[in-house]
Formats: sequence, C-alpha cells, structure tokens
Amino acid sequence: MFEQFELKPILKWAGGKRWLVPYLEPIWKGHSDLRLVEPFCGGLAVTLGLNPDRALISDINPHLINLYRWVQRGLTVSIPLKNDEAVYYQHRTRFNELVMSDHAESKEAAELFYYLNRTGFNGLCRFNKKGEFNVPFGRYKRINYARDFLEYQALFSNWEFTNGDFQELHLCRDDFVYADPPYDVEFTQYAKDDFKWEDQVRLAEWLAKHSGPVVLSNQATERVLQLYQDLGFDIKLLEAPRRISCDGDRTPAVEVLATRNIKI
Repeated sequence: MFEQFELKPILKWAGGKRWLVPYLEPIWKGHSDLRLVEPFCGGLAVTLGLNPDRALISDINPHLINLYRWVQRGLTVSIPLKNDEAVYYQHRTRFNELVMSDHAESKEAAELFYYLNRTGFNGLCRFNKKGEFNVPFGRYKRINYARDFLEYQALFSNWEFTNGDFQELHLCRDDFVYADPPYDVEFTQYAKDDFKWEDQVRLAEWLAKHSGPVVLSNQATERVLQLYQDLGFDIKLLEAPRRISCDGDRTPAVEVLATRNIKI
C-alpha cells in the first residue's frame, strides 16, 4: 500500500514550491481539519506535500486541470513516450491541433500535455497568444515516464479540480487558502493571458477579505511587500532556491510569506 505523503508531483514545474512545504507544514498543522484551497495549483507540490483530506484545487491553465481530472478518473497513458526530438514536435503539433479544434479536454490531450511537460525544455509551460503550446524540446539524457497514476487517483478522490480565475472560486468561511500566483516579474506567459500587476492587487484584496486562514507566497519585490503590509498581513522573508536561470545565476532569491488569520 502506498503512502500518500510520499507522492511527488506528476509534472516538472518551473517555480514549484516543494521547497516551501517544510515552512508551511507547521502553519497547516493547526488547521488540517479544514478544506485546503489552492487557486494557483501548478505542479501540486504544496497540496501533495500537505496531504489534506479535502481540497479545492484550481488553476487558470485549463490543460493542467484537464490532466489532473483524467488522473482522478484513472488515466493510463497510451501514446508513445519517447525522449526523441522528432516525436516531441509531432506530439506538440497534435496537442495544438486538439486545442484549436476544441478537444482540449480529451484524454489524448491530457496524455500529450503530460508528455510535453516531461520532455520539453526545463518543465516550462508556455503558450502563445493563440493558446498554442510553444516550449521547445528539452534534450534530457534520460526521462522517467509514468504510464499510469493509480496511486494519485486514490488521493485525488476527495479533491475537487476546477479551472478559472481565482475570484470565481466559491469559498467557505473557514477554508484554508494557500495562494502562489505568478511572480511579480516581466515574464508571466504561463497561460494564454498574462497575469499583470492589477491582477496581483486584485488577488491581495480578495485574500484580505477572506475570513479563514490565508497564506501567500511570491517573490519579495518592493511593491509586493508594500501591498500585503498595507492590507495587514504578517510578513516573513525566506531564502528561496533558484530553480531555473537562463544566465547560470544560482543566487538565492528572496520569497515573501504573507499570512492572515493563522493560529500556530
């Protein structure tokens, strides 16, 4: 029998927060009877790490949620999984054909998204303005692919997955909300539409109105710090590992952990 707390993220994910789980565990411990809500789930590192009994998991990226929903149903991957450049671009073309022909919620689209994520450059998830996946081939020496995700299916059974803007989520008064939005940096083309500064402000104000426990993580830019301080959040600065760097800079980044309504 598998141990749920040992499950690792299914996907490679740029900016994943697996490193943050040890900081979040003591916070979550005092609220673990609540439903965990994650509006920007990404690779699911935090939700898998905290292992809640109940969760509402959302993301603006529909392909990500489509994969998780198929895993929840018992996904078995049947497409060729090969670390080969020609196969990669064939699969990328086919995935974009499905997206453009309104078949983005299909099982095949979920399988292809998984393959593209595992095989593409640095685990990036990037789309052009038309909504087409445009990450190049990754050139890994070796890739461990999975054909089924049965251990995740059992864990996902009590979790709800939804796609959309965070403000569309129907929160209960005591939900524990963990939000990790796109960083306050120039590049945010994680989905078809950008996540701009006005969205950062909109998120902060939405979180500040929630009556239950709230935790926010983001890059500690001056305006992010000021925004959450002005809204009455408790602020903690953490040294974060740099996971991806185009220029080889591995200097630790500074991350902000902003909290409200937390009991330790």
